[in-house]
Amino acid sequence: MAKTLIWVEHDNVSVKDATLAVVTAAAELGEVTALVAGSGADAAAAGAAQIAGVSKVLLADDPAYANALAENVAPLIVSLLADYDAFLAPATSNGKNIAPRVAALLDVAQVSDILSVEGPKTFTRPTYAGNAIATVASTDAKLVITVRGTAFAKAEPTGGSAPIEAVSGSGDSGLSSFVGAEVAKSERPELTSAKIIVSGGRALKDGDTFKATIFPLADKLGAAVGASRAAVDAGYVPNDYQVGQTGKIVAPEIYVAVGISGAIQHLAGMKDSKTIIAINKDEDAPIFQVADIGLVGDLFTLVPELVSKL
Repeated sequence: MAKTLIWVEHDNVSVKDATLAVVTAAAELGEVTALVAGSGADAAAAGAAQIAGVSKVLLADDPAYANALAENVAPLIVSLLADYDAFLAPATSNGKNIAPRVAALLDVAQVSDILSVEGPKTFTRPTYAGNAIATVASTDAKLVITVRGTAFAKAEPTGGSAPIEAVSGSGDSGLSSFVGAEVAKSERPELTSAKIIVSGGRALKDGDTFKATIFPLADKLGAAVGASRAAVDAGYVPNDYQVGQTGKIVAPEIYVAVGISGAIQHLAGMKDSKTIIAINKDEDAPIFQVADIGLVGDLFTLVPELVSKL
């Protein structure tokens, strides 16, 4: 049985949901060891140890790993991989920053954004904005993989009792430094882990109209708020709201698309949603081809009416 090492996405306190899907994918390859690299990350390591399917947790606690700088974390991972056959990371901003550096240091080809595990070294991944699914096989001795979180069921966050082992790496490489982060704060659920998402498109006219139309519906549903690239490019909302091929890939229980025509790039980011509800005045809009429920009409009439009935 293969031995896999996974990167745990965390904030030094708790484990991010994206990690749970990686555990599921890694378990299909073999025994799962979770790496928690951070500073003062004992709580995150304890959380990782409770994930069902994790057999061991490696804790690298060093100020150099506090902000997941890839230039510091990648050498640590490479130093540990002598004992493992594969390294897996979530296809998040951090995961996509770290994994390529690991692959480069190992001189292997990365397998990106996998959708399924077909064999010990065979996987499927999307191409052409998800319109085609490629089956790829690696011939490298070590596998470096990023996992699309929406393609795998999430492992149970509790029920496990893996031992925690302290490890160390080379620390600060001196190649980069953390200056600061401007993180958008919201009382709504995080977009990538929300069970319900309400997204708005360019038809919302401007930022104030977007907020006045979309936010009340999202608040009634307890939903996260998303947007199409057109709405983001027009400045209605910040780019961390963007859903799509160049934004965030989501698969909530319910996805409500308001005033979104359904360009292929947007569909690539949300078509795996369990139930898709589309509201658009154009009955020929592409979004209706993937929608489970479609409302044809003026969103400025339909959305307030829907809010009033909830």
